[in-house]
Amino acid sequence: GKGDYQIDNVPAPRITEADKTIDRKSLQRALDRRLYLLLYGNSNAAPSGKPVWHFPEKVYDSEETLRKCAESALAFVLGDISHTYFVGNAPMGHMVIQQMENVPEPFKRFFFKSQVIDTNKFNIRKCEDFVWVTKDELLEYFPEQAEYFKKMIIS
Repeated sequence: GKGDYQIDNVPAPRITEADKTIDRKSLQRALDRRLYLLLYGNSNAAPSGKPVWHFPEKVYDSEETLRKCAESALAFVLGDISHTYFVGNAPMGHMVIQQMENVPEPFKRFFFKSQVIDTNKFNIRKCEDFVWVTKDELLEYFPEQAEYFKKMIIS
């Protein structure tokens, strides 16, 4: 009759092997938190061209919108961005960069939020190294901008 059966549903553990080994290259970690992609290599804002940790980036050129520029920056690193979703058309924040020896005036760095959808792995290229980090881990990579990122990134 109705309701005479029982389904034993055991949820998968939230702690994965990547959590246990602290594998920051894996998307299969910190499953209950957002992860942010950081790249190690040349950055547009790095003094004297030495490698630094940074978000995927691109200098705005002739794209129709800032979002198209952000999509292009992500596509440059990931190749196929069909497994990503951009949240909105406007940047979630910006930062004024005051340095660069060969550029006398400050420039603005815009941040767009995008999410990974329906995949566990990307073929990340065009950089020396990469990591997927939580908000708290992100602050370890950018201690000078920690207060700004705490305000900008809501989790």
